[in-house]
Amino acid sequence: MSGHSKWATTKHKKAAIDAKRGKLFANLIKKIEVAARVGGGDPSGNPTLYDAIQKAKKNSVPNDNIDRAVKRGSGEGSDAVSYDEITYEAYGPAGVAILIQCLTDNRNRSASDVKVAITRNGGTVADMGSVARVFDRMGVVEVKKTQQPEDKKAAPRTITEDDLMEATLDAEPDDIVDEGDVFKIVADPANLVAVRQAVQAAGIDYESADLVFLPQFEQPIDAKDAAEKLFKLLDAIEDVDDVEAVYSNEDVPDEILESLDA
Repeated sequence: MSGHSKWATTKHKKAAIDAKRGKLFANLIKKIEVAARVGGGDPSGNPTLYDAIQKAKKNSVPNDNIDRAVKRGSGEGSDAVSYDEITYEAYGPAGVAILIQCLTDNRNRSASDVKVAITRNGGTVADMGSVARVFDRMGVVEVKKTQQPEDKKAAPRTITEDDLMEATLDAEPDDIVDEGDVFKIVADPANLVAVRQAVQAAGIDYESADLVFLPQFEQPIDAKDAAEKLFKLLDAIEDVDDVEAVYSNEDVPDEILESLDA
């Protein structure tokens, strides 16, 4: 579960926070619209829509925006929308593999914008399939270790790895990864909903339940300048409006991350 997510906990994610938040809202709304289009507008019968709505609420997207997104995705009203999910592939400095997911209503625009972001920032557009084979599609449920009960006067609850293992054992998770403030429960995509429901049934709150791409191996980066170039490239790709998620397989030593943070 390392790679770009590791760097995302450091300084660069805090930069231009308002713009990032605005894009996050837009991406969350798009995911709701796509889920509603594919599986219908009833969250109780559409687990993907349920998870998309819960993630949007966790990120403080207003309920009115969520409701309108469900209606648009379901084809209600004059502003109904349709998005395509497209994947692009690239290589960064030191041969780092980069997988780029877009949600777009204009394929030509997305292809052009992503290509420009890659080539102008030291990356190389990869042949289709050459990067995708490095990643596995997996389900990930993210759970904060420290949780505040609904009764605000009660003491915070600490969630342990054993708590999650006991709660989800029957749902057959593949792994539980400690990432500092959170645990990430990794599961086969077919078991994602079962794992999320098992967490809820145990009275444990979860931050998100998503299908993501995890690298099969990591590409070491041992030079600060290569790391700087890579993160500049990843930031440029993430800034493209239609980009929903970026996955990469770099392994950067903590001392280099700390020096960049400083």
